[in-house]
Amino acid sequence: MSLKQSGPATDWTAVDRWDRGVSWIAYPDEPMQRASHVLSTDAGVFVVDPVDAEGIDDLFAEFGDVVGVVLLLDRHKRDCAAVATRHGVPVYVPDWMSGVEDDLAAPVERVHRQLPDTDYGVHKVIKNPLWQEAALYGDDDDTLVVAEAVGTADFFLVGSERLGVHPALRLTPPTKLGRLAPERILVGHGHGVMDDAAAALTDALKGSRTRAPGLFAKTVKSLVMG
Repeated sequence: MSLKQSGPATDWTAVDRWDRGVSWIAYPDEPMQRASHVLSTDAGVFVVDPVDAEGIDDLFAEFGDVVGVVLLLDRHKRDCAAVATRHGVPVYVPDWMSGVEDDLAAPVERVHRQLPDTDYGVHKVIKNPLWQEAALYGDDDDTLVVAEAVGTADFFLVGSERLGVHPALRLTPPTKLGRLAPERILVGHGHGVMDDAAAALTDALKGSRTRAPGLFAKTVKSLVMG
């Protein structure tokens, strides 16, 4: 099976349901485990880095009307434009993120420090010529939403890790995330960390470099073994 499936997703799984939202994984059997998120706020529902799927609007409707789609990683255009167009809302993009607007066939609104009329702050995680990534942090309940810097899909993890730094960042981990103390972490690849999330984040960042050889060896073995 390829890492990432394509075409309309007819199968999806809702995961990590909590008071103010839910996540879903389209193509549940694909190794990349692409996860997307529904965030319920006082302003309405924001959909984060969506991978579209048949019937997914019913999941959104459980939490209210969609008021915006959020793109957190320059590579995560995914189905942002399709979902935004269907609901007649803009795609919110961090104001410092470049090279994405022309590729989104939907209205784009730039955001600076906060999603409008919500408690979700927008935090710059990575910005370089190869990687531009933001995270959201909900101050009301300490919810952290991370697109790709950390994740829980198998290719992120080694040993006993519950949360792992992306393989490409293992030697230069996203230490800015260490300033936060989340109650839950929603990720762009895999299920979220819904219990003892701050400890899982601390462990992921502190062990990123020392456990890198083990993760790299695991990755090579999986490629060789097919």
